[in-house]
Amino acid sequence: MTTFTMAGGITVERMGYGAMQLAGPGVFGPPRDRAEAIAVLRTAVESGVNHIDTADFYGPHITNQIIREALAPYGENLLIVTKVGAVRDSAGAWLHAREPEQLRAQVHDNLRNLGVEALDVVNLRVGGGADGHSPVPGSIADKFGALADMRREGLIRHLGLSVVDAAQVTEAQAIAPVVTVQNWYNVAHRGDEKLIASLADQNISYVPFWPLGGFTPLQSGTLDAVAARLGESPKTVALAWLLHQAPNILLIPGTSSVKHLRENLAAGALKLDREALETLDAVA
Repeated sequence: MTTFTMAGGITVERMGYGAMQLAGPGVFGPPRDRAEAIAVLRTAVESGVNHIDTADFYGPHITNQIIREALAPYGENLLIVTKVGAVRDSAGAWLHAREPEQLRAQVHDNLRNLGVEALDVVNLRVGGGADGHSPVPGSIADKFGALADMRREGLIRHLGLSVVDAAQVTEAQAIAPVVTVQNWYNVAHRGDEKLIASLADQNISYVPFWPLGGFTPLQSGTLDAVAARLGESPKTVALAWLLHQAPNILLIPGTSSVKHLRENLAAGALKLDREALETLDAVA
């Protein structure tokens, strides 16, 4: 399956694009080559990508402004998914910003910089933890409720979650429908397998980030060996493995290079053989 129809009737290609790397080093400041950044976005859409992941704290503001310059007016089938729950300080540090009034300000920043009257999907980014990527247990009712209010006002069409645990997903669903969840999951980091299956049963998409993050040297060596046997890059193989795991998994690999974009998208056509799948399944 190359597409997935998530709750809310949204059909997207499973190979999407993550815009994080369109900003400068450290996801801060302008890109080294703005023309190349624009070319990456246009090439992605021309290649069939209709799911773009972004956030107004990338840059900040710059990534969304580049998306607007490259792609507006947006096609009817293009889904732009953004995130709120963080801001950047003047030195580029990532700061939590999850109070209702902060979330409202971030939604309006996204609306203005993307140049839209309503945001397709807004993910509430919750966790972080010691490693910066893991869920932190606790109630999210007031935070998610603030986004649900803006959904009722027509500023947001659909809601999602990022860096959350299963209990937080359930809590959010009692407040408003959830169409997508974005968490850390890859060949070496498998903590969400039960959550992925539960979401699939509900037609809720699962978007894994950091496909090569958190590997030990032994795990990296195993992935490298499989990739070498297949004549592919380790990242392409890691992305292809993710697509094999569940039909509701959507990918958002990011790059600031047209060449690397095409390499990433090639993962959508890579069919891993049984030996590769068994070897990679045993990594964790």
